[in-house]
Amino acid sequence: MTIYCLYVFDRHCNCVYYHDWHRTKRPKRANDGGGLLPGVSHALSPLPSSSAAGSAPGTPFSSPRNTLASNSGVLVAFNDGSQSPSGVPTSSATPPPPVQAQGGAGGAASGAGLPFDEEAKLVYGVILSLRNMVKRLSGRDESFVSYRTSTYKLHLFETVSGYRLVMLSDPNAESLRFVMRSIYTGPFLEYVVRNPLVPMDSRVRGVDNEYLRASIDRLVRGLSVFQ
Repeated sequence: MTIYCLYVFDRHCNCVYYHDWHRTKRPKRANDGGGLLPGVSHALSPLPSSSAAGSAPGTPFSSPRNTLASNSGVLVAFNDGSQSPSGVPTSSATPPPPVQAQGGAGGAASGAGLPFDEEAKLVYGVILSLRNMVKRLSGRDESFVSYRTSTYKLHLFETVSGYRLVMLSDPNAESLRFVMRSIYTGPFLEYVVRNPLVPMDSRVRGVDNEYLRASIDRLVRGLSVFQ
């Protein structure tokens, strides 16, 4: 059994955070202008325009301080980012090098799936439709928490503040609501809710930052269900 990925949606239906682990078919980068907020996932954000400010003609780099070769993906150097006076990186902090595609049975090269902004909309549409269907058929006594297919299981955890955490796992996995609850009450509260530099509920940016991503990754990798 294993865990594939995690989405976090806010009450405006926007995807504000994404993290994956064992996906063999990665989504493409989001379409430029497709509605994906910045600060969701650096590896899946739209590529910067070739006409961006600071670009040098005839070079594969977008700027002298962001020297990621677009043709090879080799990271020569990277921007040291911006930090708050307290040392806590903002959601525009130094991004890690792009995540390489994972191989495996049925695997594909990075960019083989849907654009990420379209994938996020599909995931949210599924949980919203099933959630409404369960409420209409079962009344207020039951709520939608998960569904299973032959290839994956989707788990849903909703908070009182309107955030929805969605996790995809192996179809044989038990309920992972306790994992998403631990993510919300641990890293999310510590590095998002209590961080005055994160523009929550703004419809402007996602909530991704270095400490949040590292803490969620450490928490998930430490689970017995994670392989």
